[in-house]
Amino acid sequence: MSITSSPRVQASADVDHRATVGQDTVVWHLAQVRENAIVGDSCVIGRGAYIGPGVVIGDRCKIQNHALVYEPAFVENGAFIGPAVVFTNDYFPRAVRPDGQPKSAEDWEPVGVHVGEGASIGARAVCIAPVSIGRWAMVAAGAVVTRDVPDFALVAGVPARQVHWVGRAGVPLERVAGGTFRCPTTGHRYFEWKGRLREDVLTEAAALTELEDAPGRSARR
Repeated sequence: MSITSSPRVQASADVDHRATVGQDTVVWHLAQVRENAIVGDSCVIGRGAYIGPGVVIGDRCKIQNHALVYEPAFVENGAFIGPAVVFTNDYFPRAVRPDGQPKSAEDWEPVGVHVGEGASIGARAVCIAPVSIGRWAMVAAGAVVTRDVPDFALVAGVPARQVHWVGRAGVPLERVAGGTFRCPTTGHRYFEWKGRLREDVLTEAAALTELEDAPGRSARR
């Protein structure tokens, strides 16, 4: 195991010597971190969690108890992976080839799940690879994600469908007017356009001007 500083790894955890575990990260009992996996700084890897070969976990992530993060998943900084979450990696899974012989590593090509910065995946949710979970998005407990989730979207159900927008605080946003939303916790404003949500660092009028001046739209004179 390559240690960058001072991770804490419980004695019952199985961390391959070719894995990299960052500073101040905690790997709890019976967790397994496979070869060439990279786990960033200040992470928590819960009891019984599995991190597959070559998986990349960013800084300040929480991988809760018994989550299964199969390769080639990529998890960005600050993401939350809830208890017993499963990331699949085989779009057409079979144990054997058509001739009945066991499949080998050469008989399939793994596909991965990408989790954006700050996103949260609720307990027992399943993400069917290949799929991308957007920045600060939220997947409800027990959902089955079969298609990409936009930034800041809250999805639920089987299969998962968008039911709301959420902000960085994780609570549903309140519609202010038109396409403008407000976080009731932080007061931060967001702007919706064509099914996407952006953090409204500009005024709504400026944002509309920016969108109208984008390629394919007639610029204002």
